[in-house]
Amino acid sequence: MKKYNIGIDLGGTKILCVLTDEKTNKIDFEVKKKTKKIKGNKNVIQKIYEAIDELLKISNVNKSQINSIGVAAAGQIDRNSGVLLYSCNLECVNLNIKELLECKYGIKTVVGNDVEVSAIAEMIQGAGKDYNNMVCIFVGTGVGSSVIIDRKLVLGATGTAGELGHTIVQADGRMCTCGEAGCLEAYASRTAIETRIEGMIKKGEYSIIADICDTQNISTKHLKEALDAHDRVVTKCVDDAIKYLSVGIANVINFLNPELIILGGGIIQGIDEFYVKTVRSSKEKSLLIASEKTEFKKAELGDYSGVIGASMLEKYYNAV
Repeated sequence: MKKYNIGIDLGGTKILCVLTDEKTNKIDFEVKKKTKKIKGNKNVIQKIYEAIDELLKISNVNKSQINSIGVAAAGQIDRNSGVLLYSCNLECVNLNIKELLECKYGIKTVVGNDVEVSAIAEMIQGAGKDYNNMVCIFVGTGVGSSVIIDRKLVLGATGTAGELGHTIVQADGRMCTCGEAGCLEAYASRTAIETRIEGMIKKGEYSIIADICDTQNISTKHLKEALDAHDRVVTKCVDDAIKYLSVGIANVINFLNPELIILGGGIIQGIDEFYVKTVRSSKEKSLLIASEKTEFKKAELGDYSGVIGASMLEKYYNAV
Protein backbone atom coordinates (compact mmCIF):
# COMPACT_ATOMS: atom_id res chain seq x y z
CA MET A 1 0.00 0.00 0.00
CA LYS A 2 1.38 3.38 -1.03
CA LYS A 3 2.45 5.70 1.78
CA TYR A 4 2.18 9.49 1.89
CA ASN A 5 3.07 12.55 3.90
CA ILE A 6 1.01 15.71 4.20
CA GLY A 7 2.86 19.01 3.86
CA ILE A 8 1.24 22.29 4.87
CA ASP A 9 2.60 25.77 4.19
CA LEU A 10 0.78 28.15 6.53
CA GLY A 11 1.48 31.70 5.39
CA GLY A 12 0.16 35.20 5.84
CA THR A 13 -1.89 35.11 2.63
CA LYS A 14 -2.54 31.43 1.93
CA ILE A 15 -2.47 27.84 3.12
CA LEU A 16 -1.03 25.36 0.63
CA CYS A 17 -1.70 21.74 1.61
CA VAL A 18 -0.25 18.82 -0.37
CA LEU A 19 -0.04 15.06 -0.33
CA THR A 20 3.41 13.76 -1.27
CA ASP A 21 4.72 10.31 -2.11
CA GLU A 22 6.66 9.17 0.97
CA LYS A 23 9.52 7.74 -1.12
CA THR A 24 9.97 10.38 -3.83
CA ASN A 25 8.52 13.52 -2.17
CA LYS A 26 6.58 14.08 -5.40
CA ILE A 27 3.34 16.04 -4.96
CA ASP A 28 0.31 13.97 -5.94
CA PHE A 29 -2.54 16.24 -4.76
CA GLU A 30 -2.84 19.82 -3.53
CA VAL A 31 -5.34 22.23 -1.97
CA LYS A 32 -4.94 25.99 -1.60
CA LYS A 33 -6.90 28.28 0.75
CA LYS A 34 -6.62 32.05 1.23
CA THR A 35 -5.67 33.30 4.71
CA LYS A 36 -5.24 37.05 4.14
CA LYS A 37 -8.39 37.84 6.16
CA ILE A 38 -8.24 34.76 8.39
CA LYS A 39 -6.71 35.80 11.72
CA GLY A 40 -6.49 34.38 15.24
CA ASN A 41 -5.94 30.88 16.67
CA LYS A 42 -9.49 29.57 16.22
CA ASN A 43 -9.90 30.77 12.63
CA VAL A 44 -6.45 29.64 11.51
CA ILE A 45 -6.73 26.10 12.88
CA GLN A 46 -10.21 25.79 11.36
CA LYS A 47 -8.79 26.76 7.96
CA ILE A 48 -6.07 24.10 8.35
CA TYR A 49 -8.75 21.49 9.13
CA GLU A 50 -10.67 22.52 6.01
CA ALA A 51 -7.57 22.19 3.83
CA ILE A 52 -6.66 18.73 5.18
CA ASP A 53 -10.25 17.47 4.95
CA GLU A 54 -10.51 18.62 1.33
CA LEU A 55 -7.12 17.06 0.51
CA LEU A 56 -8.20 13.69 1.93
CA LYS A 57 -11.49 13.89 0.06
CA ILE A 58 -10.06 14.69 -3.40
CA SER A 59 -7.21 12.17 -3.05
CA ASN A 60 -9.38 9.35 -1.68
CA VAL A 61 -6.41 8.40 0.53
CA ASN A 62 -7.07 6.71 3.85
CA LYS A 63 -5.51 8.24 6.97
CA SER A 64 -3.77 4.91 7.64
CA GLN A 65 -1.66 5.55 4.51
CA ILE A 66 -0.26 8.81 5.88
CA ASN A 67 3.01 8.67 7.85
CA SER A 68 3.14 12.24 9.06
CA ILE A 69 1.82 15.77 8.78
CA GLY A 70 4.43 18.50 8.50
CA VAL A 71 3.50 22.15 8.99
CA ALA A 72 5.59 25.12 7.89
CA ALA A 73 4.16 28.08 9.81
CA ALA A 74 4.92 31.77 9.46
CA GLY A 75 6.10 32.81 12.92
CA GLN A 76 8.08 31.75 15.97
CA ILE A 77 7.86 28.03 16.72
CA ASP A 78 8.55 25.78 19.69
CA ARG A 79 9.71 22.80 17.65
CA ASN A 80 9.54 20.31 20.53
CA SER A 81 5.92 21.03 21.45
CA GLY A 82 4.78 22.00 17.95
CA VAL A 83 3.35 25.29 19.19
CA LEU A 84 3.14 28.41 17.04
CA LEU A 85 4.27 30.82 19.75
CA TYR A 86 3.62 34.02 17.85
CA SER A 87 2.76 35.04 14.31
CA CYS A 88 2.16 38.73 13.72
CA ASN A 89 0.83 38.15 10.20
CA LEU A 90 -1.66 35.49 11.32
CA GLU A 91 -2.32 37.12 14.71
CA CYS A 92 -1.78 33.80 16.47
CA VAL A 93 -0.38 33.35 19.99
CA ASN A 94 0.47 29.94 21.52
CA LEU A 95 -1.44 27.93 18.91
CA ASN A 96 -0.71 24.25 19.61
CA ILE A 97 -0.83 23.00 16.04
CA LYS A 98 0.79 19.64 16.80
CA GLU A 99 -1.61 18.71 19.61
CA LEU A 100 -4.72 19.85 17.74
CA LEU A 101 -3.88 18.02 14.50
CA GLU A 102 -2.76 14.82 16.24
CA CYS A 103 -5.96 14.83 18.30
CA LYS A 104 -8.19 15.32 15.27
CA TYR A 105 -6.46 13.06 12.72
CA GLY A 106 -4.38 10.62 14.79
CA ILE A 107 -1.32 11.30 12.60
CA LYS A 108 2.11 12.28 13.92
CA THR A 109 2.57 16.01 13.33
CA VAL A 110 5.77 18.07 13.19
CA VAL A 111 5.86 21.87 13.05
CA GLY A 112 8.61 24.21 11.87
CA ASN A 113 9.08 27.82 10.87
CA ASP A 114 8.07 28.37 7.24
CA VAL A 115 11.40 29.79 6.11
CA GLU A 116 13.54 27.15 7.81
CA VAL A 117 11.32 24.45 6.31
CA SER A 118 11.73 26.00 2.84
CA ALA A 119 15.48 26.11 3.46
CA ILE A 120 15.47 22.39 4.26
CA ALA A 121 13.71 21.69 0.96
CA GLU A 122 16.11 23.89 -1.01
CA MET A 123 19.10 22.24 0.69
CA ILE A 124 17.92 18.70 0.02
CA GLN A 125 16.20 19.01 -3.36
CA GLY A 126 16.72 22.54 -4.64
CA ALA A 127 19.33 25.22 -5.21
CA GLY A 128 21.46 24.24 -2.20
CA LYS A 129 21.85 20.53 -2.79
CA ASP A 130 25.57 20.87 -3.67
CA TYR A 131 26.51 23.29 -0.86
CA ASN A 132 27.31 22.95 2.84
CA ASN A 133 26.94 26.53 4.11
CA MET A 134 24.14 28.78 2.93
CA VAL A 135 21.60 31.42 3.87
CA CYS A 136 18.08 31.28 2.45
CA ILE A 137 16.18 34.57 2.22
CA PHE A 138 12.53 34.74 1.16
CA VAL A 139 10.87 38.05 0.31
CA GLY A 140 7.09 38.02 0.56
CA THR A 141 4.55 39.15 3.14
CA GLY A 142 7.64 39.62 5.32
CA VAL A 143 11.36 38.98 4.92
CA GLY A 144 12.22 35.56 6.28
CA SER A 145 15.60 33.85 6.38
CA SER A 146 17.35 30.76 7.63
CA VAL A 147 21.00 29.85 8.16
CA ILE A 148 22.48 26.44 7.34
CA ILE A 149 25.99 25.50 8.44
CA ASP A 150 27.46 22.08 7.58
CA ARG A 151 24.03 21.18 6.16
CA LYS A 152 22.31 21.70 9.51
CA LEU A 153 19.95 24.48 10.50
CA VAL A 154 21.34 27.02 12.93
CA LEU A 155 18.56 27.51 15.48
CA GLY A 156 20.20 29.62 18.19
CA ALA A 157 19.63 29.66 21.96
CA THR A 158 15.87 30.25 21.68
CA GLY A 159 15.32 28.71 18.25
CA THR A 160 14.91 32.07 16.50
CA ALA A 161 18.29 32.42 14.76
CA GLY A 162 18.29 33.82 11.24
CA GLU A 163 15.66 36.55 11.65
CA LEU A 164 17.20 38.84 9.02
CA GLY A 165 13.84 40.56 8.50
CA HIS A 166 13.96 41.87 12.05
CA THR A 167 17.49 43.21 11.99
CA ILE A 168 17.54 47.01 12.15
CA VAL A 169 18.46 48.82 8.93
CA GLN A 170 17.18 52.28 9.92
CA ALA A 171 17.45 53.44 13.54
CA ASP A 172 14.11 54.87 14.71
CA GLY A 173 12.67 54.07 11.29
CA ARG A 174 9.32 52.71 10.12
CA MET A 175 7.26 50.64 12.52
CA CYS A 176 7.34 46.90 11.84
CA THR A 177 4.55 44.42 12.55
CA CYS A 178 6.77 42.93 15.27
CA GLY A 179 6.40 46.15 17.26
CA GLU A 180 9.94 47.45 16.72
CA ALA A 181 11.06 50.32 14.50
CA GLY A 182 13.44 50.22 11.55
CA CYS A 183 13.33 46.48 10.74
CA LEU A 184 14.40 45.34 7.29
CA GLU A 185 10.95 43.79 6.82
CA ALA A 186 9.36 47.24 7.11
CA TYR A 187 11.43 48.41 4.12
CA ALA A 188 12.06 45.46 1.83
CA SER A 189 9.06 43.09 2.00
CA ARG A 190 6.39 43.02 -0.68
CA THR A 191 3.98 44.28 1.98
CA ALA A 192 6.24 47.27 2.64
CA ILE A 193 6.43 48.06 -1.08
CA GLU A 194 2.64 47.84 -1.45
CA THR A 195 2.04 50.03 1.61
CA ARG A 196 4.41 52.72 0.36
CA ILE A 197 2.88 52.73 -3.13
CA GLU A 198 -0.59 53.08 -1.66
CA GLY A 199 0.59 55.92 0.55
CA MET A 200 2.15 57.84 -2.32
CA ILE A 201 -1.00 57.46 -4.41
CA LYS A 202 -3.12 58.73 -1.51
CA LYS A 203 -0.88 61.79 -1.35
CA GLY A 204 -1.78 62.58 -4.96
CA GLU A 205 1.08 61.04 -6.93
CA TYR A 206 0.03 59.28 -10.12
CA SER A 207 0.78 55.61 -10.63
CA ILE A 208 -0.49 53.15 -13.22
CA ILE A 209 -1.17 50.84 -10.26
CA ALA A 210 -4.34 52.81 -9.48
CA ASP A 211 -5.59 52.01 -13.00
CA ILE A 212 -4.83 48.30 -13.09
CA CYS A 213 -5.77 47.08 -9.61
CA ASP A 214 -7.15 47.80 -6.17
CA THR A 215 -4.28 49.51 -4.34
CA GLN A 216 -4.95 47.32 -1.29
CA ASN A 217 -4.45 44.16 -3.37
CA ILE A 218 -1.28 44.77 -5.36
CA SER A 219 0.26 41.55 -6.65
CA THR A 220 3.75 40.83 -7.94
CA LYS A 221 2.22 40.67 -11.41
CA HIS A 222 0.90 44.23 -11.00
CA LEU A 223 4.29 45.44 -9.79
CA LYS A 224 6.01 43.91 -12.81
CA GLU A 225 3.48 45.48 -15.19
CA ALA A 226 4.10 48.90 -13.63
CA LEU A 227 7.87 48.47 -13.75
CA ASP A 228 7.70 47.45 -17.42
CA ALA A 229 5.71 50.66 -18.03
CA HIS A 230 8.45 52.67 -16.23
CA ASP A 231 5.97 53.85 -13.61
CA ARG A 232 7.82 56.41 -11.46
CA VAL A 233 6.10 55.62 -8.15
CA VAL A 234 6.51 51.85 -8.39
CA THR A 235 10.08 52.11 -9.66
CA LYS A 236 11.04 54.32 -6.71
CA CYS A 237 9.38 52.07 -4.13
CA VAL A 238 10.91 48.91 -5.59
CA ASP A 239 14.38 50.48 -5.90
CA ASP A 240 14.22 51.63 -2.28
CA ALA A 241 13.28 48.10 -1.19
CA ILE A 242 16.22 46.71 -3.14
CA LYS A 243 18.55 49.23 -1.48
CA TYR A 244 17.55 48.14 2.01
CA LEU A 245 17.43 44.43 1.17
CA SER A 246 20.95 44.60 -0.24
CA VAL A 247 22.16 46.29 2.96
CA GLY A 248 20.78 43.36 4.94
CA ILE A 249 22.33 40.80 2.60
CA ALA A 250 25.70 42.59 2.62
CA ASN A 251 25.68 42.32 6.41
CA VAL A 252 25.03 38.59 6.09
CA ILE A 253 27.94 38.18 3.65
CA ASN A 254 30.32 40.13 5.88
CA PHE A 255 29.22 38.44 9.11
CA LEU A 256 28.73 34.81 8.04
CA ASN A 257 30.76 34.50 4.81
CA PRO A 258 28.42 31.82 3.35
CA GLU A 259 29.13 29.82 0.21
CA LEU A 260 25.66 30.48 -1.14
CA ILE A 261 22.74 32.83 -0.69
CA ILE A 262 19.42 31.53 -1.98
CA LEU A 263 16.80 34.17 -2.74
CA GLY A 264 13.16 33.20 -3.01
CA GLY A 265 9.61 34.43 -2.59
CA GLY A 266 7.10 35.73 -5.08
CA ILE A 267 8.78 39.06 -5.82
CA ILE A 268 12.15 37.36 -6.45
CA GLN A 269 10.61 34.70 -8.68
CA GLY A 270 8.30 37.08 -10.52
CA ILE A 271 10.53 40.10 -11.19
CA ASP A 272 13.95 39.30 -12.69
CA GLU A 273 15.01 42.94 -12.36
CA PHE A 274 14.46 42.80 -8.59
CA TYR A 275 16.66 39.71 -8.28
CA VAL A 276 19.45 41.00 -10.54
CA LYS A 277 19.63 44.43 -8.90
CA THR A 278 19.56 42.91 -5.41
CA VAL A 279 22.47 40.57 -6.18
CA ARG A 280 24.54 43.33 -7.78
CA SER A 281 23.89 45.83 -4.99
CA SER A 282 24.55 43.24 -2.26
CA LYS A 283 27.95 42.43 -3.74
CA GLU A 284 28.82 46.11 -4.12
CA LYS A 285 28.00 46.80 -0.47
CA SER A 286 29.89 43.83 1.02
CA LEU A 287 33.58 43.14 1.52
CA LEU A 288 35.32 42.36 -1.76
CA ILE A 289 36.91 39.00 -0.94
CA ALA A 290 33.79 37.69 0.80
CA SER A 291 31.46 38.85 -1.97
CA GLU A 292 33.62 37.27 -4.68
CA LYS A 293 33.29 33.88 -3.00
CA THR A 294 29.56 34.10 -2.23
CA GLU A 295 27.33 32.66 -4.93
CA PHE A 296 23.70 33.65 -5.44
CA LYS A 297 20.90 31.44 -6.73
CA LYS A 298 17.15 31.74 -7.00
CA ALA A 299 15.16 29.20 -4.99
CA GLU A 300 14.43 26.32 -7.37
CA LEU A 301 11.25 24.96 -5.79
CA GLY A 302 9.27 28.20 -5.98
CA ASP A 303 5.93 28.29 -4.15
CA TYR A 304 6.33 24.61 -3.31
CA SER A 305 9.50 24.83 -1.19
CA GLY A 306 7.44 25.21 2.00
CA VAL A 307 5.14 22.25 1.45
CA ILE A 308 7.88 19.98 0.11
CA GLY A 309 10.04 20.83 3.10
CA ALA A 310 7.10 20.33 5.45
CA SER A 311 6.41 16.89 4.02
CA MET A 312 10.07 15.94 4.73
CA LEU A 313 10.14 17.53 8.18
CA GLU A 314 9.77 14.40 10.29
CA LYS A 315 12.55 12.59 8.40
CA TYR A 316 14.85 15.63 8.60
CA TYR A 317 14.37 16.16 12.36
CA ASN A 318 14.93 12.44 12.99
CA ALA A 319 18.19 12.55 11.00
CA VAL A 320 19.87 15.45 12.84
